Amino acid sequence: MHELSIAQSIYETVLREMEIRELAEVSTVGVRVGALSGVMADALQFSFEAIVIDSPLAGCKFTIEEIPVHGSCQSCGKAFVVKDFLFCCPICQSGQIEVTQGYELEIAYLEVRGKGEG
Repeated sequence: MHELSIAQSIYETVLREMEIRELAEVSTVGVRVGALSGVMADALQFSFEAIVIDSPLAGCKFTIEEIPVHGSCQSCGKAFVVKDFLFCCPICQSGQIEVTQGYELEIAYLEVRGKGEG
């Protein structure tokens, strides 16, 4: 389950940011996970929640925005959301598709209390 190591990396990154920016508390960690990232959102959620128990992030909310696959047709130029992983243009039926979204795996935001607040 590689989601555990990803959750651990997110946890360590957030702690590092808290130290660098002298943040008293992070109330929410928001991440973006693309449908093609190979990450199971529910396993990532579970892993993060298990890691933060008895830590400076205990009680922190962990939100995941799941990003669908978006494509752009190289034949007709149409941008579209890929449905059911069918990589075919819905307008011209071309298979010449460039994936423009769906591989994301990133920390999107942190909701925090102000610098140095208790």
